[in-house]
Amino acid sequence: MGFALSDIQLTSSAFVGGGSIPSKHTGEGEDVSPSLAWTNSPAGTEAFAVVCHDPDAPLITPVQYGFVHWVLYNIPGNVAELAEGTDQHTQGQSDFGKSGYGGPMPPEGHGLHQYYFWVLALNSSAEHPAGLSMLDLFATIEPSVIGMNRLVGTYQRG
Repeated sequence: MGFALSDIQLTSSAFVGGGSIPSKHTGEGEDVSPSLAWTNSPAGTEAFAVVCHDPDAPLITPVQYGFVHWVLYNIPGNVAELAEGTDQHTQGQSDFGKSGYGGPMPPEGHGLHQYYFWVLALNSSAEHPAGLSMLDLFATIEPSVIGMNRLVGTYQRG
């Protein structure tokens, strides 16, 4: 299928789609990941991956744009939610140069940024090694993606 939106519905108890991400979930606060939940997974889903990406970040390289805040994968297909501050499943490498979640913290004076939380449904439960970047994960799982959707939140430094 590749990367096309599907009927998966992704929500958070921390913020509504298009709404502001609370400072608790940012680099200016406790910097813990928000809770996430999803429904309407496609038939045949065996695993999930979750990514948080800021396309508004003023960074452009030859292979990517924006800033990756979270890469999480090897989530079993029977899981439909992630608790706030989860330390379960396999953490990938963020653009902060570390594994795990790193919350929004756009440059001062840069205005409002949008943060895309993606959930990807996979028809394979193959285990992937820890520490993959977003691009490495996408290259690895692309043939297995059978559905995906996103929840967008916003944040602006005070």
